[in-house]
Amino acid sequence: MRVNAYAAPASGQPLAPTTIERRDVGAGDVLIAIEYAGICHSDIHTVNGDWGPQPFPLVPGHEIVGTVTEVGSDVTRHAVGDRVGVGCMVNSCGECDNCRAGDEQYCRQGMVGTYAATDRDGTTTQGGYSTHVVVDADYVLSVPESLDAAAATPLLCAGITTYSPLKHWQAGPGKKVAVVGLGGLGHMAVKIAHAMGAEVTVLSQSLKKMEDGLRLGADHYYATSDPETFEALADTFDLIINTVSAKIDISAHLGLLAVNGAMVNVGAPAEPLDVNVFSLLTNRRSFSGSMIGGIAQTQEMLDFCAEHGIASEVEVIPVDQVNEAYERVLASDVRYRFVIDASTLA
Repeated sequence: MRVNAYAAPASGQPLAPTTIERRDVGAGDVLIAIEYAGICHSDIHTVNGDWGPQPFPLVPGHEIVGTVTEVGSDVTRHAVGDRVGVGCMVNSCGECDNCRAGDEQYCRQGMVGTYAATDRDGTTTQGGYSTHVVVDADYVLSVPESLDAAAATPLLCAGITTYSPLKHWQAGPGKKVAVVGLGGLGHMAVKIAHAMGAEVTVLSQSLKKMEDGLRLGADHYYATSDPETFEALADTFDLIINTVSAKIDISAHLGLLAVNGAMVNVGAPAEPLDVNVFSLLTNRRSFSGSMIGGIAQTQEMLDFCAEHGIASEVEVIPVDQVNEAYERVLASDVRYRFVIDASTLA
C-alpha cells in the first residue's frame, strides 16, 4: 500500500511530503494506523548525515503510537483496535545469545532500525513520519490506555533509553543519581529515577530550567558552568546519566562519582569524547554507554510509566512544522519533546 509521509530527500535537506510503499501484511505482521510520531534528536543527526551516509530519501521517526488496523494470521499478541507503539527497532535475528537474553538491541547480526536500515525483505525501513506502518508483531508494544497517546509517544525512545540504564545500574532508594542535561532524554531520566526512589540531581549548563527540574522530580539542581559545582559535588554520585548529544568535559563529570560509581552515556554526539584515564582509576569509576532496551524491557518501562503516571512533556505539531521543529530542537527551544500529529499527513 502507498501511504503519505514526510521524507528527507538528501543529507541536510528540508523534509518534504512524499508517498512511500508499505509491504503487504504477512502472517506475523501488524498494520498500524499512526496517530503520533515523536521527533528525536537521532532523527536530526541521521538526516543531517552526522552519523555517516544514509539511504536517502529517508522517512525518520522511531517513536510511534497508533492503532492496529490489521493483523496477520499468526498474530496473537495484538488485535484490531489495540493501541500500540513501535520504538527504535523492528526486527533482529532472534537467535543469537543477546536476542535470546532479551537484548535484541544488541543483536549480534545487527538489529533492524525502524528507519534507515535494511529490512528482512531487502528494502530500506522507513519510519513513523507517515500515516501507516507494517511491523513484525514481536516488535510491537502495548501502550497502556491510561497514558495520553501523544505524551506516551516519546517513551518509545526517550523513555526506554533512560529507563534501561537506570534499571541496569539499580537506581532506587539510597542511590544518588545525577542527570546531565534537562532536554528530551534528561527530563525523562529525572521522572523515572525519581519514581524509582533515587535522590536525583540535575546537572545543567545554567539554572534557567531549575524550576522545571524540581517540578519534574529532581531533589537538587546545579549549573555546570559554575566551577564550584564540581568542587561541591566531588565524589558524590552512584550513577550519572549523560543525556546530552554534544561534547562535554567527561573527566570533570567522572570526578563527581563516588567509589564504584558509573557514568553512562545515552546521548550520542557526532564527535569523539575525551577521557582522562586517571578520572577512572580514582574511586574505581566506570564510564559506559547504553542503547535503548529490549522489547520485554520496553514493555516493562511502558507499564512502569503507566503505574506511576509518567509521560513526556510534549508540544504537538502538524507535520508541516517539522523543519521548524528540527531547528528549535537544535536551539534547545522545546520543553521537552516535539510530537507530530499524524492526522495532518492524511
